[in-house]
Amino acid sequence: MSVLMASKPYHVDLAELMRTYETNYAKLNALIPRQPNIGDVRCYQAAHLTYQLQVLEVTKYTTLVEICQSDDISIFPLPTMSVRLYHDARVAEVCASEQLGRVDARYDYPNDKMVQKDEKAQVNRFLGDWLTFCLKRGISRTPMNINHQQH
Repeated sequence: MSVLMASKPYHVDLAELMRTYETNYAKLNALIPRQPNIGDVRCYQAAHLTYQLQVLEVTKYTTLVEICQSDDISIFPLPTMSVRLYHDARVAEVCASEQLGRVDARYDYPNDKMVQKDEKAQVNRFLGDWLTFCLKRGISRTPMNINHQQH
């Protein structure tokens, strides 16, 4: 005799998600230009892989950055992600991902794309892990613009 188990509905853990957004904001700000302009690109070499961050949009309160792996041939490619930084709230959120397009807060499961109920939380935690990897192991391939004033 089989018994159907009623699954509990998924609820977004907003406090945990906000902590992830806040730490991702701090990490991402360390990797992009201080005063970003549309089209700015930063490349990082980490563990024989090349990653690229490109500024797609800059507004008064937000910056949109696309993150991708820019190697010619990738064994384990990083999915392309669009990340929006909200400067007033000091948070960064993955708003689109290559395999999903726009990332929703939660999904019904099962679904056509077989994404997890907590896909948004997972993709933002993945971003945090990737940013930590770049900060610890990455070498900038773009010269940092440091203005020296002569006296």
